Amino acid sequence: MTTLLPRILRALEQFHATHPWDHNAHYHQWILRQLPRRFNSALDVGSGSGDLARLLASRAGVVHGVDVDADIVAHARELTAPAAPVTFTVGDALNEIPPGPYDVITCVATVHHLPLSDALTRFRQHLAPGGTLVVVGLYRPQSPSDYLIDAVAIPSNVAMAWIKNKGCKSPRPTSMTAPTRPATMNFADIVREARHALPGARLRRRLFWRYTLVWHQR
Repeated sequence: MTTLLPRILRALEQFHATHPWDHNAHYHQWILRQLPRRFNSALDVGSGSGDLARLLASRAGVVHGVDVDADIVAHARELTAPAAPVTFTVGDALNEIPPGPYDVITCVATVHHLPLSDALTRFRQHLAPGGTLVVVGLYRPQSPSDYLIDAVAIPSNVAMAWIKNKGCKSPRPTSMTAPTRPATMNFADIVREARHALPGARLRRRLFWRYTLVWHQR
């Protein structure tokens, strides 16, 4: 499986290039289900084109998005209604987070760009008592169970791409234009570092080459 899978993934990448769909947005509704119905403030780290930040604004008094890429932040501002309680900042996720604390912090497909332990520690410092941190991250497959989940994800990914694009070739959505980087940490190492930084954190591998982390500040 380990020798065949890279070739399958390359073919999948070619298909996905002409039938793109946002794997990260797939988890946005799941993220909302982890959160209270109403909260005062939220921070979205690696906010990209602002899709999740705008969803959070349906429950929050104020939402701040921060992303290191100035172009994608400009797109996020253009796509956000002036009256929406959402602001976007260009900044480093470790050193330039807008002042908190925050009742909710989300981070989707971003934490693998950062030193994991440092990032989770910084998020914990900006989270209000009783607050919730939700991370959707990427991991590098290593174990047999990792490759099994990947194998299951392949036909599901093709089906979702076909359905979402109605069988037609489509341009990449704005949310997928930000710079990307492959994951370097395997899931076991992520779990070990995460639970050291955030005791009691709940982590789970997911479809579409993602894992989730949920942690509540006491």
